[in-house]
Amino acid sequence: MRVPELLRTTWRASIHLLIGGALGLFNYLMVGVGLTAAGASLLVIGAAALPEFVLLLRRVAHFERTRSARWSGVPVPEHYPPLTGNLYERVRLSVTDPSTHRDLRWLGAHLLYGPALSYAVLLLWPIGLLADGVWHGLLRRPPLVLPLITRLADLSARWSRILLLPSPTVRLAERVEQLTATRAGAITAHGAELRRIERDLHDGAQAHLVALSMRLGLARRAYDRDPETARRLLDEAQDQAEEALGELRHVVRGIHPPVLTDRGLAGAVRALAAGSGLEVAVTVADALETGPRAPASVETAAYFTVAESLTNAAKHSGAQHATVDLDLTGDAGRTVLRVRVRDTGRGGADETRGTGLSGIRRRVAALDGTVRVQSPAGGPTEIEVELPCVW
Repeated sequence: MRVPELLRTTWRASIHLLIGGALGLFNYLMVGVGLTAAGASLLVIGAAALPEFVLLLRRVAHFERTRSARWSGVPVPEHYPPLTGNLYERVRLSVTDPSTHRDLRWLGAHLLYGPALSYAVLLLWPIGLLADGVWHGLLRRPPLVLPLITRLADLSARWSRILLLPSPTVRLAERVEQLTATRAGAITAHGAELRRIERDLHDGAQAHLVALSMRLGLARRAYDRDPETARRLLDEAQDQAEEALGELRHVVRGIHPPVLTDRGLAGAVRALAAGSGLEVAVTVADALETGPRAPASVETAAYFTVAESLTNAAKHSGAQHATVDLDLTGDAGRTVLRVRVRDTGRGGADETRGTGLSGIRRRVAALDGTVRVQSPAGGPTEIEVELPCVW
């Protein structure tokens, strides 16, 4: 690492630790507030102070979770039951909530390591500037002292994450809630898909087949007395049959595009790009070209993600160019298909305006995947989908 980059990283780590030290000193005040609230609650008349202290503690813990996640890049989830109901219920939840117990445990520990690590920063900077300056300037060796500050910041973030991470029981309950919501969304999406298929069959193929049957009946009655009319009706019936076949192909493509079966995900996405009306650059990882194919449900979700994204870009964004990246990452334990679509349009995509993003979310959530949408006003719009692959 070069010296300017080292100094920037060390400075960021120092700011992180110094803020942590200031937060640790603030936590001393929090302890006093907590003891006061607990004492007031014992007097009954001041029982309302305890839930308010718990809410304040949640805000402080949330601030630390955000700091740790920003530094380490690893999110620290939180799970709190709402403090609602009458005063007795709020006090009971404040006392019995396991997340509050974990926040209090972090509060007590952070009283020690927060200020201690910030004091270490104040000592390491002058030592590092002197020692590392001589070590690097005269001996041309990598600095040794200043990098310790970054390691201390990593240590602080790791300790905070361990202390503030919800318990396995809470995480399991949260996961069950998430899967329940995902299942409900999948059922809703499935019902909407069935209604769409029924509507397409009724308004399209069925209407053409009824007209075909009527023309065949008229041609049969006119066959002996008016061959020319019968021939014309048969020609019209053939046209109706071809239109009905076209409608059926359209319905089938909406269920599972045949191009996916014939050409695989990479070929199907390239076909989408070629027919989108935009200049689309498609990048496909080698693992998707030469390795085993992803499960059919995953390929279908990825295909429709690209199709919907390119359709939105062409219709709503005013974009002329777009990129599609397909990647397969992971190991034997967890393999993820990542789809990223980016256009150069005006941005400002709104899921509440029927742009198809909610449909993408439902389809991806049904497979336990994730969707990330970035679409600031003025653009660009980027949609990234991750789909776990289980063979």
